This record gives sequence, C-alpha cells and structure tokens, in this order.
Amino acid sequence: MSAAVAVAGQRVLGWGGRAAALCRGLRTGPPRLQDIAGAAAKETEKQSATEQSSSILQRNSMRWDGKVYEEVPIAHIKATYNNTHIQVVSFDNQPFARTSCGTEGFQNAKKGTAIAAQTAAMAAAVKARGKGVLHVRVMVKGLGPGRKAAIKGLTMGGLEVISITDNSPVPHNGCRPRKARRL
Repeated sequence: MSAAVAVAGQRVLGWGGRAAALCRGLRTGPPRLQDIAGAAAKETEKQSATEQSSSILQRNSMRWDGKVYEEVPIAHIKATYNNTHIQVVSFDNQPFARTSCGTEGFQNAKKGTAIAAQTAAMAAAVKARGKGVLHVRVMVKGLGPGRKAAIKGLTMGGLEVISITDNSPVPHNGCRPRKARRL
C-alpha cells in the first residue's frame, strides 16, 4: 500500500528520480542511505568548484581601462545629516579630488540637501576627470540625504560607476541612544 502511495505522489507532485532514490535508500537500510548522501555531496562539491573557477576567470577577465577591479580608483562618499563629503582616491589612497557641500558654496542647512551633494559630486568628478580617472568604485558611508544624489552627481560629472558598496557603521547595540524628542 505504501509503495502505491509513493508512486502516486511521484506522479501527482512531479517528483524526480531523487525522491525515488531516497525512498529506495530508506527501504534498503542505513548503509545505502549514507552512500546516496555521499554521492549527492560530491556532486555539489564538483558543481561549486566549477562555479568558483568560472567566476574567478570571469572576474579576472573584466578590465576597465586596462585595470583589474582592485586597481580601479575609489570614490568615498560620507553622507552625514548636515553635509556630504566626496573624495576620489587611487587604489593605493593617493588623492585625486576632494570636495564637500560647504566648499561648493552651500551654507548652513542647505549643505544637508540632495542638490548640494549632487553639485559637490559633479565638481569632484570633473576634478578627477582632469587627472585621468574614467571609472570609479563607490564606497558610501552614512545615512544622510546626499547618498543617492552624490552617486548620481558622479555619473553626471562623467565618471562611470563600476560598483557601489555601503560602508555605513552599524552598531551591534553599542551605546545607549539619545532620549526621544518630544514634539
């Protein structure tokens, strides 16, 4: 009776040969089940090894202006609530350009806006383009309003963004937060 139910379940649910092999392994005893599990583990190891080798080859073959990913310049964006700082550096931390919303002429509360961040990023991109930078990796830190706008400003300034990495500090329940504001 249970064999008929298993066959009906395979037909109705569309189970493949793995379910049948598993049922056979259960009927024949523990040694057979261990053999099946070992064979499945070897298959996944072979598959993951081939996937890793193809991804390594693919990553090594990707180049921007003849540079591998690790040698592409980095644009650091620090977006605070009151200002946004943008710095474009080479892969070994030699500075190409550095701007902020304050250096672009925005004052007081206007420094903390998305327009100010976009303008500062465009200025940094133009300075970096003048020094030969065409492609950048972006590292974003902070939760300010200029996060997305600064990335958009870099592309508007003529730089091609290859990757975006969020590097914001996240506490693992570290310091006690401030008391809640009462409005």
